[in-house]
Amino acid sequence: MTFADNVKIYGLVQCTPDLTVQQCNECLDNVLGVVSRCLQGNFSGKAATPSCNIRYETAVASPHNSGINIIKIIAVTAASLAGASLVGGFCCVYCRRRKLREGREAKEMRENYQDIQLLDLTGETLADEQDVPFIPLAVIRAATQEFAQENKLGQGGFGPVYKGTLLDGKEIAVKRLSRNSGQGIKEFKTEVSLIAKLQHKNLVRLLGCCMEGKEMLLVYDYMPNGSLEATLFDSVSEARLDWKMRHRIIKGIARGLLYLHEDSRLKIIHRDLKCSNVLLDNELNPKISDFGMARMFNTNQSEAITRRVVGTFGYMAPEYAMQGTISVKSDVFSFGVLLLEIISGKKTSRFHLSEHGQSLLTFAWKLWSNNHELELMDPLLEETYVENDVLRCIHIALLCVQEDPAYRPTMSEVVFMLENDIVQLPEATEPAFFLGRRTTQPAPLRIVPKDVGSSINEITFSALSPR
Repeated sequence: MTFADNVKIYGLVQCTPDLTVQQCNECLDNVLGVVSRCLQGNFSGKAATPSCNIRYETAVASPHNSGINIIKIIAVTAASLAGASLVGGFCCVYCRRRKLREGREAKEMRENYQDIQLLDLTGETLADEQDVPFIPLAVIRAATQEFAQENKLGQGGFGPVYKGTLLDGKEIAVKRLSRNSGQGIKEFKTEVSLIAKLQHKNLVRLLGCCMEGKEMLLVYDYMPNGSLEATLFDSVSEARLDWKMRHRIIKGIARGLLYLHEDSRLKIIHRDLKCSNVLLDNELNPKISDFGMARMFNTNQSEAITRRVVGTFGYMAPEYAMQGTISVKSDVFSFGVLLLEIISGKKTSRFHLSEHGQSLLTFAWKLWSNNHELELMDPLLEETYVENDVLRCIHIALLCVQEDPAYRPTMSEVVFMLENDIVQLPEATEPAFFLGRRTTQPAPLRIVPKDVGSSINEITFSALSPR
């Protein structure tokens, strides 16, 4: 470039090929700082580090000054060789110190990882050692191609998720917890401590974790069909989900929640069950994921009060959203909302923006009260649905979203109702409209002989119009 008075400046910048674009830019920025401080006013100069260097000068070779330039070249070459020796020595010392420092940091991270424990509501810690393997950062960086943008699967509340491929060909999903997230460390500790102890075919499997430097990474099995949200509400993908598939997904989610609530050695409240936190494997089997907000209960504990309400509005039970009361019935409410979404193909957070002008719950209740419940069904299911199954699932969903938690079934009852059509379902009452609680007693389940001919639609009850 022309600098001043027709004086031209010739420059060169160079990075070693092991640096990423971002690392190269950061390195050159640092070197430019050295140039501005040490070489200010000079018309030539060079600044170098082990990974990048900058050089600039005004002289070029020409016939009339070739002798002078040869001398310059010899002088510069000699100086360069001396400088290279110094830089080489510096590199050796730097690399040795860097390896020692990285070794100390890795050891500290492993020790921190081994010390991660989750406090339950009584203040006691889990006694078992962690069962999740520690995966080196270098392995994860290589698998995700340095967290390349094209490998990004999505963005969660606590950071992005990337697809990766290990050297043996195994595909993985890597959750990279955001450094700017205030809850990132807590979510990381919760998920590592918790999900390592949970094993069920309808729960996502945690393969390992990594804590090196400022990175906090969770590594899972890769789910090729993504989330239920993407599959259900995408105009192209949803055509694949016929009623048989949706019915199987509903049952799988219910079994996964039942395991969390009653069948695992821990009693877990998920607190953020929604379509985006249900993943689908290559056979469209559902896997409940994202346990960063989960809460552990004692086996004899039924509910707790929290000052910090977390989760997604629209799926939260009213007693939890307004009073901070957590129980297994909080997850049951979320399951009911999720069930209505799967049946209708409509997202609850967007439903009020549609032509109906009301929430998904109020719309479903209104149709149920007027015996028009099949109008709730996704039109894409018209050729594949089984009427009794759809009506039964709508009924179960309405039982799950009732205002009083005592009226909602447990997940063991939900699974039993889904898998046994001889069960006559209890009467459904108005869904929760965030208007307080009623003191009532839960209606019992009744098993009747199949030849009685009872039908979900034949249950008679009186109900007020939805508020």
